[in-house]
Amino acid sequence: MDARPATALFRLPSLAPRSAAPPRVLLWWGITLICIGVLGFCFILYATLLSKLLPPSGVPILDAIRSDWYYSFVVPLTGPVIIVAVYFHWLSMKLFKHA
Repeated sequence: MDARPATALFRLPSLAPRSAAPPRVLLWWGITLICIGVLGFCFILYATLLSKLLPPSGVPILDAIRSDWYYSFVVPLTGPVIIVAVYFHWLSMKLFKHA
């Protein structure tokens, strides 16, 4: 009685999109992105903490990073700024909902 048609009228989207790239290329991109993330983390860790604890090295770029205090203040201040932004987002949604 409740027969379904042989062909569907529409197709549900898949949660796993198909990729034209072979799995080897995807693995290479994954490893590359992880390495970039690790290198970025190591650089920020050096710029914020380690360079301030080490003596001057004589290398101009490393000494410039050592004397710069910008990232040492930006990283800890990110938390309070995010808290304020989340509060204003919540407040704006409440005002929009009850307006």
